[in-house]
Amino acid sequence: MAKSTVSLPVFCFLILSFDSGILLKLANGQGKTWCVTKPSTDDAALASNIKTACDGLGILGLNCSLIQPGGTCYQPNTLINHASVVMNYYYQVYGPQEHTCYFSNSGLITVSDPSNETLAMEAVGISEEYYWCCLQ
Repeated sequence: MAKSTVSLPVFCFLILSFDSGILLKLANGQGKTWCVTKPSTDDAALASNIKTACDGLGILGLNCSLIQPGGTCYQPNTLINHASVVMNYYYQVYGPQEHTCYFSNSGLITVSDPSNETLAMEAVGISEEYYWCCLQ
């Protein structure tokens, strides 16, 4: 019976592939990451994500006025946009890590800038280097 062999680099890759953090580690090597809502997330989960993120930001003395009427990121006025904005705000403030974008498995870390423009957010203390505002 022939013995099967696997080279060491392939074996190491296979082992590392089972580590749930490897994709984030690879993405982080690419530079900036953002946390957005998975497109399949239902409205109840979106509302829950907004509450969770805003409550977490409130602990630090921050608020979610940017998605309220008249706020910088109110438009487009959709739950998915508002949820993505505050989820990313939370993710950036608490540190871009897998667990800060989990949101009951409805958060998605992306290496592609989800915004169509980058805005400076001095009003909430986040520089444009770490913050985007509105999604298309």
